[in-house]
Amino acid sequence: MATRYPAAVFSVRDAVDRLFNETFTPGISQSVWTASTNGSRTELPLDVYATSNEVVILAAIPGISPDQIEITVERNTVTLSGEIKNVVKAEEAKDANWYLHELPSGVFRRSLTLPIEVNAARAEAKFENGMLRLTLPKAEAAKPRQIRVQVTGGESATEIAANTENGSSGS
Repeated sequence: MATRYPAAVFSVRDAVDRLFNETFTPGISQSVWTASTNGSRTELPLDVYATSNEVVILAAIPGISPDQIEITVERNTVTLSGEIKNVVKAEEAKDANWYLHELPSGVFRRSLTLPIEVNAARAEAKFENGMLRLTLPKAEAAKPRQIRVQVTGGESATEIAANTENGSSGS
């Protein structure tokens, strides 16, 4: 025998399930961009990595054009900011019946302090298919350097190399 529950029972059950999911598994049912108290979006997902010569920051910013993104670099702190317009307020959505509205919208601002110095004057930013790729060359002082060890006293490094090639031990 099948038991049928009124719709109100399912809505309460859904609310309780959502409460447990958000409490014990944060991030699973939450938006990638978390809403702040004034309703604007504050988080922006980033991937950041460094090679021997540069730092690369990847940011997913859907629904925005490149000229709407502001990038500032001050010392080793990078800030990305902008605003994604709310689709609900668009002319095309006027008088629409909404069933689901999950796309991110609002103001975003994300600052990241890098563990190394970068050369902001040589930075490059590219935007394609909703992905920002910011390439920041490392400052010369932050790049790894190879230091040649010099022999002190007695023979110079050149003399040691010459003696080794000639088969003499230098004494």
